[in-house]
Amino acid sequence: MIKLYHAPLTRSVRIYWLLEELGIPYQLETVSFQSDTMPFGQATPVGKLPAIQDGDLTMFESGAILEYIIERYGDGRLAPLPGSSLRGPYLQWIHFAEATAFPPLGNLAWHVLFKKDAETLPAAIADYRSWAAASLQVVETALTRREYLLESGFSGADIMMGFTLECAEWLGPLTDRFPNATAYLARLEARPAFQKATLTPP
Repeated sequence: MIKLYHAPLTRSVRIYWLLEELGIPYQLETVSFQSDTMPFGQATPVGKLPAIQDGDLTMFESGAILEYIIERYGDGRLAPLPGSSLRGPYLQWIHFAEATAFPPLGNLAWHVLFKKDAETLPAAIADYRSWAAASLQVVETALTRREYLLESGFSGADIMMGFTLECAEWLGPLTDRFPNATAYLARLEARPAFQKATLTPP
């Protein structure tokens, strides 16, 4: 059985949500997020959130965990098959959500919520908001006449992007400038598995 180390409002929400979507057995180990620790200082086997244990395997990195769980336990659900025409876009959105769209939001969260020094860094904060908006525009365009990131419907890519957009809403960059992305997030928030993952704004 998969054991997920989870703290509310962190990337571990993605994996909690995924496990609920798949309806597979899991054990949830809730820990407190420590905002004042050095990297790899969280109370998990690897010092990082999220983390899972699956038998002898211990993993971190939400995107990698998501791909692993879907590949091993998805039974063909939530991901296009390797070699299919949608596999490339699926992988693209998984990695875009974390590697491109999330970093400026992480920087905003660090200065606004944790260090509380955003007012002393106006130029940097403006840059982070601009970079976040640029990524949101990519999502906005992709969702033109489409309910989810892939033509085939809801997938693991939407789980990755959903948490990123939730953070963008909490921190301010996701505004009515992005009606497609805002409506998309509302569709994701309406899913029972999303709600079970207890996304509560800070």
